[in-house]
Formats: sequence, structure tokens, C-alpha cells
Amino acid sequence: MWAIAKKEFKQYFLSPIGYCFIGVFLLICSLYFYIGIFQYQTAQFTLIFSNLLIILFLTFMVPILTMRTFSEERKNGTEILLLTSPRSVTSIVLGKFLAAAFVVLIATFSTLIYYFILKFFAKPQFASSIVSIIGISLLALAYVSFGMFASSITENQVIAAVVSIGFFILTWLLPNMISSLSDFSLIDAFGNSFIKGTISIANLVLLISFIVMFLLFTIMVLQRRKLVK
Repeated sequence: MWAIAKKEFKQYFLSPIGYCFIGVFLLICSLYFYIGIFQYQTAQFTLIFSNLLIILFLTFMVPILTMRTFSEERKNGTEILLLTSPRSVTSIVLGKFLAAAFVVLIATFSTLIYYFILKFFAKPQFASSIVSIIGISLLALAYVSFGMFASSITENQVIAAVVSIGFFILTWLLPNMISSLSDFSLIDAFGNSFIKGTISIANLVLLISFIVMFLLFTIMVLQRRKLVK
């Protein structure tokens, strides 16, 4: 698992994808840090993540980050070698997930630099700042888990990205149109608690369950393909 994670993590930075993901994420955060902190004279670190651009960024950039995880292996014919290797399907999926997770966590926890900048001007709450970072990390990882699932069901990277983007938009819009789905909204789970600096057990369970569920779905897809091969 760790060997795969290490290999995949290197691949993200042998191409522009890893750098673009982290760079654009921090660029958006810097923009809202300036607007929210300096222009409006507030010391609330959580304002950095309470903007539409962050959600749009995750909606469109996470699929680009994950679209190649399995699609590329399948298209290049290396999937057979991967599935017939001594490694279990579970370790393969978790290894690839950990690699993408490391990229996400580097991006999200790099925002702590804004917290330390704030300390020169005011007294931001460290606990609420960490909670908001954990929240945005979990939301991004939930997106990563689905992005990997989408990549596992097609050999076309573009299709995998489009499926992921479409799904994320639906999970964003449908709860606003159908009230019965509001309890399953990932955006609301993040916005209703984490962004406010508090942890809701229900929202925490929702995000973690989503991650685990789609990792299991990905394992099932690959396990079935391994049996066929």
C-alpha cells in the first residue's frame, strides 16, 4: 500500500497536476484572506473557506486530480499487471487514495500560514481554525473518493472527470431543491458546522461514511474486474 502511495504521490509532482492543485487552492485562499481579513478588518480564519470559489475549485479540480488514477492504468494496459500483482485490491485502492489525500492535505494545511499571519494583528481562535481546515480536508477527500470510483468504471479520463463534476454539482444543487436530501448534502455538512469552527458528529459521520462507501465501491469494481481477468 505504501509503495503504491509513494509511487502515485511522485506521479502527481512529475506532472503539473499536483502543483496546480496546491497553487490554485492557495491562490484562492490568499484572495479571500486579503478581502476578508484586511478589507473588512476581521480576524476570523474560517472566512478563508466560506466562499463559493473554494467549492467550485474542489468541484472542478478534484476530478482532474483523480481522473487518471485507474482510467490511465486501464487505457495503457497496465491494469492487468496491477491486478495480477501480489498486492491486494484493497491495498491498491488505499495506496492511490493516500497519494491523492497527501496532495489535498498539503494544500489545506498550508493555509495555516494565514493563521500565523493573523497572530501579528489579532488573536484568532486556533481550535476553530483547525476545525475548519479538517472540514475542508474531509470535503475534499470525499470528492477524491468519488473521483477514484468514477475513474475505476471507465478507461476514458475525460469521462471520469465529467461524471465526477456532474455528480458533485448534483449533490450541491439537489438538496436545495429537495428538502428530504438536505441531511445528505456534503456542502451543508461542511458549511453548517466545520466552517463555523464546530464539529457536528452527524456531519463528521456523513463525510467519513461517504469516503468509506466510495472506497468500498471502487474496491468492489476492481475486485470484480480482477476475477473476470
